[in-house]
Amino acid sequence: MALSPELYGTPASRLDSFVAQWLQPNREWKEEVLDAVRTVEQFLRAETFQGEDGLDQEVQVLKVVKVGSFGNGTVLRSSAEVELVVFLSCFRSFQQEARHHQAVLRMIRKKLWTCQDLLALGLEVLGVSQGVPDALTFTIQTRWTAELVTVTIVPAYRALGPSVSNSEPHPEVYVSLIKAGGYPGNLSPSFCELQRNFVKHRPTKLKSLLRLVKHWYLQYVKAKCPRAMLPPLYALELLTIYAWEMGTLEDESFSLDEGLITVMELLQKYKSLCIYWTRHYAIENPIIEDCVRKQFQRERPIILDPADPTYNVAEGYRWDIVAQRANQCLKQDCCYDNQENPVPSWNVMSARNINVTVEQWGYPDLILTVNPHETIMNVKEKIRRRKGYSSQQRLTFQQPSGERQLLDSYSSLADFGIFSDTRISLLETTASEILVFVKIPGGGSHAYAIDPKSFILSLKQQIEDKQGILRNQQQLEFQGQVLQDWLAFRSYGIEDSDTLILSKRRVKKVPLVRS
Repeated sequence: MALSPELYGTPASRLDSFVAQWLQPNREWKEEVLDAVRTVEQFLRAETFQGEDGLDQEVQVLKVVKVGSFGNGTVLRSSAEVELVVFLSCFRSFQQEARHHQAVLRMIRKKLWTCQDLLALGLEVLGVSQGVPDALTFTIQTRWTAELVTVTIVPAYRALGPSVSNSEPHPEVYVSLIKAGGYPGNLSPSFCELQRNFVKHRPTKLKSLLRLVKHWYLQYVKAKCPRAMLPPLYALELLTIYAWEMGTLEDESFSLDEGLITVMELLQKYKSLCIYWTRHYAIENPIIEDCVRKQFQRERPIILDPADPTYNVAEGYRWDIVAQRANQCLKQDCCYDNQENPVPSWNVMSARNINVTVEQWGYPDLILTVNPHETIMNVKEKIRRRKGYSSQQRLTFQQPSGERQLLDSYSSLADFGIFSDTRISLLETTASEILVFVKIPGGGSHAYAIDPKSFILSLKQQIEDKQGILRNQQQLEFQGQVLQDWLAFRSYGIEDSDTLILSKRRVKKVPLVRS
């Protein structure tokens, strides 16, 4: 077999033929590998496992799903690694799956040695491999060429039921996942069919780009740094799909070289990446929304699994090494055209644009399209152009169940973990005014502009106008001290962005005196 040419020595104009000739697997080889794997699948479906460690007396296999590159149709030539997710009858909840995961791996491992068909294929059990989640790994040989095939088995809870469509699962499935509180990613195999289909049903040309990126990653990153904690291939796949969606608007006709360059450039921006999809989990559900928003506030890069909102597939890896290697790739022949000019990239931001609803008391809401990495100063300028304001703008934001925060002009929405559609509040102030937050009964808070020299009563009047709570029913506190109506704010040392606590006090009724 001829050795494949180096990707780095292949001109950009030849990348299509490079993928077709050297990366695309031939049908005969692929069928030979899958024939060997079918023996594994038949063994799993036919066997009844004896339970142990608190499991049922008999454990049955409900379903076997082929995932990874063989499952989603992006396998590389001669990459004979097959991943199988096995749904088992003993798992009736995420908690049970987490509790008995290791016991099930031992149970399957023990049973493998009784399968004569697998022993005939040269079965060699490599053991339980540490990963997210842990899995059982072994090798077998193909029947005709005796090529080694590495098989990975992951047991899982069938959370989505017998049949899985591409539609959105019931939100309760994700609510139960979030409440299970497992280590991120350990329970994601329950959603493997959604993960597989997310890639499998993509255009053929995009799969060529996926193969190209994966080949680069395996040859020029993982092979050069075998001991480093590098991201999983799945993270690179999702990043590539995002680049294609944003850069081509999902056009099936595009240039592989431009796609490759775009992915390399995004990899260098890993510190600002926030990539997610909500095709399968409804962010409108408050529990799911809270989970996703908490993910957004974590350290980047963020690449949320499109089928599992609890799993940031990019977290905890050496992206700095990947970024260095991507920088080297951009200097190679595969990134230059025939005139030795750099191939242009697609215009792809490291986070999606979002809709920001600007609310201001007494005025209609204003909806802006904003990129999370834009500065708040730019957002204010957009408001100014739309509304024509010339006074000082103060923008505030409040996470659900969180504190209201002032959005500083030199910060960005990304600095506050805002990467999805949101609402912010606008308050106009004069040079002499400051902004204070007032926590209201029942949760939440509002911002008010006040003059430090004015009386507390003036703020109570604003609250009455805005909230409908009568002045004589309001009690305001600052740092545990009840504020008196006829004292000025500055007498209490109240400064810009301080928070006051509002509570309702009962007004004593004066009894009527009958004459």
